[in-house]
Amino acid sequence: MSKPKLAYYLAGGCGGCDIAVVDLSEALVDVALQLDIVFWAPTVADVKYKDLEAMPDGSIDVGLFSGNVRNSEHEHIAKVLRQKCKVLIAFGICASCGGIKGLVNLHTTEQLLEKAYINTFSTDNPEKILPQTTVVVDGKYELTLPTLMDARALDQVVKVDYYIGGCPPYHEHIAKAFTALLSGQLPPPGSWITMGKAVCEVCDRNPVLKGKPKKLATEVKRTIDGAPSEDGCLLEEGYLCLGPVTQGDCGAKCPSANIPCRGCGGPIPGVKDFGLRAISAIASMLDNEELVDKIPDPVHLFYRYTLPSSFLGKRIKR
Repeated sequence: MSKPKLAYYLAGGCGGCDIAVVDLSEALVDVALQLDIVFWAPTVADVKYKDLEAMPDGSIDVGLFSGNVRNSEHEHIAKVLRQKCKVLIAFGICASCGGIKGLVNLHTTEQLLEKAYINTFSTDNPEKILPQTTVVVDGKYELTLPTLMDARALDQVVKVDYYIGGCPPYHEHIAKAFTALLSGQLPPPGSWITMGKAVCEVCDRNPVLKGKPKKLATEVKRTIDGAPSEDGCLLEEGYLCLGPVTQGDCGAKCPSANIPCRGCGGPIPGVKDFGLRAISAIASMLDNEELVDKIPDPVHLFYRYTLPSSFLGKRIKR
């Protein structure tokens, strides 16, 4: 019996999702032995794009796409993978919702290039040279680079069968997802592969899990405004934790390390716009309306990982 064929592509991401797969450790060996990895670019396998393009349509059983769609190359490979893969999975929060790198959509490409290549303290660029998409070398060799686009989630380019959240996905959850894939025990197409519980539901700091009522926050704090108690609810203490609306496949690792959840796990089932639901949830847990005005930088807080796929992200006018 032939092994299921797997393809993996890193688009507009940082490579953290690749590292998360490696974090499977010994389990990765077991998984790898059960799969025929036919494409893993650009980080692992020396397989060219032309090799992927030459594969018959539908010949790959599962494709994992990590990172958002940020340029013309990402868009092209997303469409190729959709043709070649029977099942295409948005792997990690960048592919699923746009990710933290999706915040680039708050700025124009020109603003971003000038910031990166001209207007920084450490940059020495007196001629103000910016990257170009085409260049002719030695008067005869034309080289091209992909064209930058607004950041998009994978499903804004092609149809996606499943989603896995996390920045990066937590390795124990990846193992469960691979097990579900190999055993064919997947949820209905279009679903997130998740255990279905919010971070709060698996958080040791949650007073409700200890049989205590949850209190409203009477102040708003940033993490630099002191240290939280050893085991108290971060939200009760004023640290804006998005655990109530975030999938808890990570096992609430950030709150356990005194860091409020920032929502990288993606929305809990049934939520279409993570940012909107997060605003609603946090507002309902504040003691008075005046505290809303004290929330610092709400766009970067509530839409940190989901701006491109949000209602707000689709309406930004720059």
